[in-house]
Amino acid sequence: MTSHLQAGQLPPGVRVLERGWLSSNNIVIQGQHDTAVIDTGYASHAAQTVALVQAQLQGRPLNALLNSHLHSDHCGGNAALQAAYPQAQTHIPPGQAAHVLPWNPAALFYEATGQQCPPFRFDALLQPGTSITLGGLAWQIHAAPGHDPHSVIFFEPQSRCLLSADALWENGFGVIFPEIEGERAFDAVADTLDLIASLRPLLVVPGHGPVFSGGMAVDGALARAHTRLAQFASNPLKHARHAAKVLLKFKLLEWQRTPAAHLLAWAQSTPYFELVHRRFFALEPRAQWLSQLIDELAAAGALERQQADLVNI
Repeated sequence: MTSHLQAGQLPPGVRVLERGWLSSNNIVIQGQHDTAVIDTGYASHAAQTVALVQAQLQGRPLNALLNSHLHSDHCGGNAALQAAYPQAQTHIPPGQAAHVLPWNPAALFYEATGQQCPPFRFDALLQPGTSITLGGLAWQIHAAPGHDPHSVIFFEPQSRCLLSADALWENGFGVIFPEIEGERAFDAVADTLDLIASLRPLLVVPGHGPVFSGGMAVDGALARAHTRLAQFASNPLKHARHAAKVLLKFKLLEWQRTPAAHLLAWAQSTPYFELVHRRFFALEPRAQWLSQLIDELAAAGALERQQADLVNI
């Protein structure tokens, strides 16, 4: 099988199911003797995730279920896939395993961010510095802290295909949540970007957004990510404001349409907004600050006002 690999192309048997921004992309891998899914989307799309995977496998069993990290938009479909394929072995990064068994939604930050994730089990750990065979190919597992301190990425060296999760998108990367929580993580993002550059991928499958390929495309994505990181590191308030707007937009992606007062009430009762406000914007009245964030999302075209409602666009 390895003789058929071409650098810069998806390896045989690998299919990327590009999802919307509420749900992470799903990577389905089928080999002669095994099948796997990497990342499972958000809970409210779980039934769709199962249907998409079933359509890809066409009656084959699912052997392995893997998560790059345990944010709700990457593992919210785990429980549904485990119910549909009870024989599948679930692999997660080691950092938060103690909070999965026994299940602790507070420690996993689902409660703090107002997000859903049905409880799921795990069977094995994805240890950085090792590899895992999927579809007959050995995928390297690399630690990729920054957006999430426990995240991993997967690299197949023959095709030079990288599954980058939220460590690198075509135009950026995921919110650097440890920085919001008071931990220094801008340098960790830089180190992860340097790691990706050292792998010299020719094709990147991000956690969100389209696959991009070619040396110039990957180099361009890395350059844009470094520029964005430098902006955030020089102005942490900008990053904190961005993080708060991402959480508001994420909830509107889930609801699609809601009265503005409902979204504001949800944010007022969601602990993570209290944390962001207290640490970075304590001099601004909280209700006024939240209203300004919604105004900025509307001005940027990230939502639309229709009478008293906010509508996702």
